[in-house]
Formats: sequence, structure tokens, C-alpha cells
Amino acid sequence: MQVIGAGFGRTGTRSMKAALELLGFGPCYHMSSVIAEPYRVRQWLDVGEGRSRDWDALFAGFRSALDWPASAYWRELAGHYPDAKVILTVRDPGRWYDSVRETIFRSALEQRGRPPLRRRVIRRLVAWRSPDFALYPRMARATFIDRVFDGRIDDRDHVIGVYERHIAEVRAAIPAGRLLVFEAGDGWGPLCSFLGVPVPEVPYPQVNERVAFRRKRPRRLARLILRGR
Repeated sequence: MQVIGAGFGRTGTRSMKAALELLGFGPCYHMSSVIAEPYRVRQWLDVGEGRSRDWDALFAGFRSALDWPASAYWRELAGHYPDAKVILTVRDPGRWYDSVRETIFRSALEQRGRPPLRRRVIRRLVAWRSPDFALYPRMARATFIDRVFDGRIDDRDHVIGVYERHIAEVRAAIPAGRLLVFEAGDGWGPLCSFLGVPVPEVPYPQVNERVAFRRKRPRRLARLILRGR
């Protein structure tokens, strides 16, 4: 592991994933890796519920890791991989909350209460065809929704407070020479300088995470139901 991402989900981690892979620090582990290979859900559930923390097995084959659930364990990963550099992706707190509330948190909030019949049917089909992925809500609660936010993801002020404290804690814990605080608008310069690599002759990746999340979710559920993955 050469690069550890300490930034929360929806802080430009999709773009950073693409950037790291262009720079030769891939494959990059991301929440999309968990979704694409549902057996990884059980691995993280074991981590979140305290049964296993075999980081080398979990990240086998990857040279970098970003986004939840990995970033919820930034402190443990920074200790386990002492030579890895740490990147803290950040963005405006209010805009970040609006983005995460409409994507990851929205999915979690939909699990509460009694959902409409259509959604209940989809859940049953997913549980039947992909029992690993059916554990995703439980895994998300165990690794970051409850662990990081005490489950209070609908409380804007609380969540933003957690976000701001997280940034301060990472800055305080990681030595300046090992840490890069990065916003997507910073571009290639600071990132390449930090990693000691040349600047590519292509623009820094710009991935609209909110749009991508909304577009991919129906296709992902359909694939799980049809293919059992």
C-alpha cells in the first residue's frame, strides 16, 4: 500500500481514484470495488463487527485505497502501512453534506422504517440472488454510519461537525511531510509533487460523483438480481 485516502466519501474520491491510477498507483481500492465484488462486503462486515482486521488480505493486489469504508480506518491503516503517504480529500462542508445526503446517506436512510412495496420486493430479490450484497446496509452501519456518525446521518449540524473534526484530527495525527490536503480544484500540481511523479499531459480527472451514483444504482441492482453478483 503506497497511498491511503483519509477523506470521507463524496470529497472527490472518484476523481482521485482515476488520478492515482493514471499516475501508476493503481489498482486503487474504493467503495466501487466493494460494490463490484460483493464478497468484499462480508470482509468489511468482519472488520466493522470486530471479527477480523487482516489489512494485507483485504487490500491484496491494491496499491492505494480511498473512500469509505477504508477511510473510516485511516488511523489504523496509516499505522499498519508506515511508508504509505496519506491524502486527505476535502471540500466545502455544506456542499459535501448536500452531496452525501443525496447519495450514500439517502440509501442508508431508505433502509429505515417500512419502505414502499416495490422497494421491499427489490430487497428480497437482491437478498435471494446476492446474499453478500444484501449485507451492505449492515456493513455500512458497522464501518462508518454508526462508527463515525453515531447513526445520526439525518442531523446536518452533527454530521458537518464530525466532518470538520475529522479533518482536524487527520491534520494533527499525520506529519506534514506525509500528508497532502487536497481539493479537486487543486489539479495535478500538488498531487504529483507530493507523490514525486511527473505531471501527465491530460487534464486532472473530473468525475461527477452524485450523477454517477444515481445513474449506476438501478443498473447495479438489476445486475445483482439477474446475475446473482
